[in-house]
Amino acid sequence: MPHLPVYDTRLQAAPLAEYLQTFYPFLDIVEARILKTGINHTYLLRTATDSYIFRLYFYQWRSRLEIEEEVRLLLHLNASEVPVSYPIADKNGVYIQEIEAHEGLRFGVLFSFAAGEKVRFFSSEHSYTIGQAMARFHKATQNFDLQRITYNSEILLKQSLGRIRTYFSPDSETMKYIERIVPLLTGVLDSTDTASIRAGVVHLDIWFDNLNIAPDGKATFFDFDFSGNGWQCLDLAYFNIQLFNTEPDTHRYEEKLARFWAGYEAIQPVSDEEKALIPPLAVCIWLFYLGTQCQRHDDWCNLFISEDYLKRFIGMAQRWSDKHGLFGEE
Repeated sequence: MPHLPVYDTRLQAAPLAEYLQTFYPFLDIVEARILKTGINHTYLLRTATDSYIFRLYFYQWRSRLEIEEEVRLLLHLNASEVPVSYPIADKNGVYIQEIEAHEGLRFGVLFSFAAGEKVRFFSSEHSYTIGQAMARFHKATQNFDLQRITYNSEILLKQSLGRIRTYFSPDSETMKYIERIVPLLTGVLDSTDTASIRAGVVHLDIWFDNLNIAPDGKATFFDFDFSGNGWQCLDLAYFNIQLFNTEPDTHRYEEKLARFWAGYEAIQPVSDEEKALIPPLAVCIWLFYLGTQCQRHDDWCNLFISEDYLKRFIGMAQRWSDKHGLFGEE
């Protein structure tokens, strides 16, 4: 019987941990398990005294150069005392491990464990410390250039729209809405005067699922898989819309948002031009991630990428847009 090609394989945690111990002798592992699947596979490795994260990148998802640049970024952030989960070298000083899976060569990196735990519903003080951590990240990486993706209208909108069109009917009212707003958003991005817009590295995925909060309130960021070059207010926009969508109480939302801004601007000022861009940029990122979900369609399931899901997902962006008076009437 022939061996048929596979899309991806999920390596068992215990044998993987045993294999990694040959490269990281300090990993006297007492527990190993899969922590998260999706675009990449994330493993939790515990010793008697410490915890670590091993991320195994999907086959042909990120190139070696892209991962090397992520490692370079995180080492820079850690050296700059920005609270991040940072890569750890093996006994030979190597950060990227090569693993021959059934589908082909995959890359893996060992990371420090971010202290604390995920908190889905931030308090006002959490919002303040997240704002400070984000500002420190941006300050340390302003004008820091990565050999990775640059987020612009082509990537965020045009490319994403092409992927979205592949899976959803052009006759649906939701798709008609998307088709209408993409040219409007493209116009905003392409006509922006960048003189007062900070450029550098962006995380592009800072929300509760990619940060831990320690008992002392300290926030630590991780999962820089989507990091790249772009306007740093993109991160501000994405955090804003995520907070808007996870805090239904208007008073608490405004209170948390005010504390986030207070924390951020205690470290790094934000120009009026950047603040004005936040509402449209948030929708741009929302469309980008819908496009990514379509791009990585097989990582989820056919039922997940459905017309009902499209309506609910874009409905969140519509509520945000209505709040900020974007796009006008049909």
